[in-house]
Amino acid sequence: MFGRKQDPPPTTAAPQPSDPASSPSTADDLRSGKGRPTPTRKEAEARNRRPLVPEDRRAAAKSARTKQRAQRELEYQAMRTGDERHMPARDRGPVRRYVRDHVDARWNLGEFFLPVAAVFLVLQMVTAAAAPTLAFLSLAILYVFIIAAIVDGWLMWRGLKKRLHARFDAAQIPTGMTMYAVLRAFQVRPSRLPKPQVKHGQYPS
Repeated sequence: MFGRKQDPPPTTAAPQPSDPASSPSTADDLRSGKGRPTPTRKEAEARNRRPLVPEDRRAAAKSARTKQRAQRELEYQAMRTGDERHMPARDRGPVRRYVRDHVDARWNLGEFFLPVAAVFLVLQMVTAAAAPTLAFLSLAILYVFIIAAIVDGWLMWRGLKKRLHARFDAAQIPTGMTMYAVLRAFQVRPSRLPKPQVKHGQYPS
């Protein structure tokens, strides 16, 4: 009971908080020229997050309309000059270009449909009361012309289809080429878009 008094157990020193500036990642960032620690994933996502609805809707709508107008003007000029880089997607590609050139190189009855129909309809209305027989005859001639234009369009597509399959693979020919060719054949030549790039009789090789 009168023995040697025991010494108290040694106390361990609490670890000193490390200086953030001396941490490896921070020191590397400072040495690499960032001047600040690398942001966390949460901070990066918050910085890149944008509102779904713009703050100024009127300004955003005006900017969108301006861009659409500029795009339409660019496409219109491309269809006038034949620049396929800026044409709408429905008019791009070698197959569609070949179809347009074939239709434009041919004299089609369909391209005269609108002027002929306008003349005969006016004639039919003018002579309906004074000369019913002449009015009926003009209407009958108009129907005959319509049937002839349809047959001519079918013959045009029949020959064009053979040329397409001889020049292109079947996988390269997109769907809808029949209507694409026939609708162009029934348009008045000066109003066709894209503008014709070949003369009558200048068929594509």
